[in-house]
Amino acid sequence: MTTPTLKIGTRASPLALAQTQSVAAAFCAAHEGAEIEIVPVRTRGDRMDSQALSEIGGKGLFTEELETGLRDGTFDLAVHSLKDLPTAPADGLTLAAIPARADARDVLVARSDLPVATDGLEALPEGARLGTASLRRRAQILHLRPDLNVEILRGNVGTRLEKLGGDGPDATLLAAAGLARLGLTWEAAYVLPPDVMLPAAGQGALAVQCRLDDAPLIDRLAALDDADTSIAVAAERAFLAALDGSCRTPIAALAEVHGGKVSLTGRLLTPDGAGLFEASGIAPVEEAAGLGVRLADDVRAQSK
Repeated sequence: MTTPTLKIGTRASPLALAQTQSVAAAFCAAHEGAEIEIVPVRTRGDRMDSQALSEIGGKGLFTEELETGLRDGTFDLAVHSLKDLPTAPADGLTLAAIPARADARDVLVARSDLPVATDGLEALPEGARLGTASLRRRAQILHLRPDLNVEILRGNVGTRLEKLGGDGPDATLLAAAGLARLGLTWEAAYVLPPDVMLPAAGQGALAVQCRLDDAPLIDRLAALDDADTSIAVAAERAFLAALDGSCRTPIAALAEVHGGKVSLTGRLLTPDGAGLFEASGIAPVEEAAGLGVRLADDVRAQSK
């Protein structure tokens, strides 16, 4: 009997396609004989690439078309960057697998004459232009360097790199995981440690989504799930959700799992970076989501 071809929905950007191809390869490795077809979709967030996400609707801009395609049967599963997914459950859908996470950190990339690879943020001259569409990155940069001129820079990774220098910004921030997945090396780059630039909740992680009623596929996708990553991002996303997090609020969170414990650090910032409120804690892995909620309460109390 012929095995039905599984259709995977994904954003059409080079990074999204690379991520989806890695998931497809892992699925085929786990299930010999599986047939996969990748279906690229240009989402509303991709089409509206000249405005800040906070101005045009937030996270769902990158997921709505994919989730619609799952529900109407256009494809069987979808691969997302987890940080793009809203924290509220999607009707009729489930996150069936969260593969092992890549590097969650952010990278500072600058035009070639600025020595950020060795000097980091200190290499940026006073008043330098830094491009980003992320309120989280903007707020943390301004907290550290209020002298910088932060402006909107959107587009896929390649587009943002091409715009550096000349009439474009002097520097930008990108996810280390994205650069690695694209096989890009960038000499004028500096990996920012989490105590300097705390990542977005779920950054570096992928999410494999399918229909809630597709039990056979859910069972097959379980082979792709990484337990430690799932626990860590559960803590981060609980922190985000408890603060009613969206692209309109600068929120950052990073969790790690070691020896049956999950540690989490979360930040809430004011958009101008003047206020930064942080909390950290450790809990048994079974209480990951509860830890996220507790730390969200802590930073909310600090911000009042």
